[in-house]
Amino acid sequence: MPQLGRIGFWAGLAAAAATVAYDVVQLLQVLGLLHFPLDEILIFGTSLCIVVPFVLEILALHYSRPVESRFWTHAGLIFTTMYAVFGTANYIIQLATVIPAKRRGMEETVRVLEQTPHSLLWDFDAIAYLAMGLTALLIIPALRNSGLERRVRLAAVAHGVATVLAGIVYFHPSYSNKLLMLGLPWGITAPLFMVSLAVALRTEHSSRAA
Repeated sequence: MPQLGRIGFWAGLAAAAATVAYDVVQLLQVLGLLHFPLDEILIFGTSLCIVVPFVLEILALHYSRPVESRFWTHAGLIFTTMYAVFGTANYIIQLATVIPAKRRGMEETVRVLEQTPHSLLWDFDAIAYLAMGLTALLIIPALRNSGLERRVRLAAVAHGVATVLAGIVYFHPSYSNKLLMLGLPWGITAPLFMVSLAVALRTEHSSRAA
């Protein structure tokens, strides 16, 4: 199915582009160049834009693998779904409920839903990105240890390590912008993993079609 390579490629590029956009918005917010409500709209909006293309990229990978490798890609899909459910729930709640209420001066009515350090929705966000990191690690056995797929394996390992660092940011007792810098590698490894997988998918299906 040559179209699988195209779907996986473009989905991976879209996911990576949305991730880079999120990185830029996060940086501008930390530097004090973006303020409410635009900063939160852009942060949660770009985060939401990662979800569907990333799911499609991992789905394309799953159906591109031989049957004997699909246990690992299926496991990856399960955690990708977990990422999508927790992440989407959080982003929609912030965009459709919390931000509009805060703009109307009704923040007390949605305080329990606001994503602040160590809140309920903060943990939703943490679960989402930990699940994404587990996806990267779980698909490694389904990738060949040569050529472009070797690069994907290395990117997946790097992203897994960066996810551990991001987990420290989420669950450390005291959150600060200084601590947030510990999660900086995630902003590099996530799009790198997505792009390297996208290129590998396109190359593999192009070679099969030839």
